[in-house]
Amino acid sequence: MPEALDADAVRSWSRAAVAALGAHRAEIDALNVFPVPDSDTGSNLLTTLRAADAALARSPATDAAGALSALAAGAAQGALGNSGFIASQVLRGLADAAAAAGRWDADSLAAGLDVGATLARTAVVQPTEGTILSVARAAASARRAGTWPIGCAAPSGPPTWPCNRPRPSCRSSPRPGSSTPAGGGCS
Repeated sequence: MPEALDADAVRSWSRAAVAALGAHRAEIDALNVFPVPDSDTGSNLLTTLRAADAALARSPATDAAGALSALAAGAAQGALGNSGFIASQVLRGLADAAAAAGRWDADSLAAGLDVGATLARTAVVQPTEGTILSVARAAASARRAGTWPIGCAAPSGPPTWPCNRPRPSCRSSPRPGSSTPAGGGCS
C-alpha cells in the first residue's frame, strides 16, 4: 500500500510553498506574459497561498484530507487574480481526492491534480495550453506513469524527498530490514 501523508505534512508542505513562492515571487512576476503581461502572477500566488496557509494554521484538522480542505477553503477565500483562483481550484482537487480516498498518498495526489486541473480549466474563460493548467495535468500524468521530477531519484533509487529536501512526517512502514520507508520517503 502506498505511503500516506498526514496533517502535519500538509502543514509543512504549505509553509514550504509559501516560503518558496516568497523567494521566487519576483522571478515568477517577470515570467508572467499570459493572458496579460501584468507581472503579478507571483504576487497573486503568494497572496493566495498565504491566505491558504493562515486558514490551515487556524484549522484543528488532524488528517490530511481535513488539512487540505482547510488549505483549499483559505485559498478560495483569499484568491487574487487568475493564478490565485487556479491555485485554489488545484488545492480543492487535492482536498476532494484525499477525502474520497480517505488518505493523501501518491495515487490521491495524481487524482487530485487531475480533478484540480479540470476544475480550473472549466472555470477559466479561455483555457490555454502551456499555462499552469497544462502543468497540473502533466504532473498528474507523470505521477501515474511512475516518473519523477528531473534530478530526483526514482523510487528504487537512494532515499530522497524530493531531491534531498527535508522529509515531511508521514505514516508509513519501513522497508523490511531498513529504517527507510518503502519508496525512499513519502510519495
